[in-house]
Amino acid sequence: MPQIFHRSTNTISRLTIFGSLFIVALLAWVLSEVGISSYATEAWNARQQPVQFSHKHHASDDGIDCRYCHTSVETSSFAGMPPTKTCMNCHRQIWADSPALEPVRDSFRTGKPIKWTRVNALPDFVYFNHSIHVNKGVGCSTCHGRVDQMPLTWQVATLQMRWCLDCHRNPESYVRPKDKVFDMSYEAPPDQEQLGQRLMTEYNIRSTAVLISCDTCHR
Repeated sequence: MPQIFHRSTNTISRLTIFGSLFIVALLAWVLSEVGISSYATEAWNARQQPVQFSHKHHASDDGIDCRYCHTSVETSSFAGMPPTKTCMNCHRQIWADSPALEPVRDSFRTGKPIKWTRVNALPDFVYFNHSIHVNKGVGCSTCHGRVDQMPLTWQVATLQMRWCLDCHRNPESYVRPKDKVFDMSYEAPPDQEQLGQRLMTEYNIRSTAVLISCDTCHR
């Protein structure tokens, strides 16, 4: 019986099958990389605000502590946004007539809050509590980056689950002394692992099994 298919058909079939698997794997890798890129997460993109507030000027140049504006960060799940009167505590005297601050003065006169553009936003199905992290020795800059060096504020992390789990799996690599939580220039010491282990015990940080449990963040 004559051969129906040319003998090269087997080679072509093998190349097609393996080529398809390679293409699928490549597409999966590309989609994974796009998913954590700044294009998808909007990390590293400075947000435009109704008032171009500079953390660098206020936190670094003027040395204002994070808690002066974010008053509930140690006691609440939300860090809190300052009311306009907090801004006016200074700006009644400083730059009181600056055109750039007219939205602030208008908000103070009318009582209507300024509509700031949120920079770090988690999905509704994620539970996050600022006070828990702060009181367990997680510094502001660990999640928010060097905000004190940002003329306009941007997000530095993907805020995706894999990013959160990296810390929850290895908390000893990230916790710091509580008196350094608001120190934006803090750098981990060479013995961070040993320090972290000691602080985990001292601060009563839960086990890794609890920290990576689904219901810790999804409630």
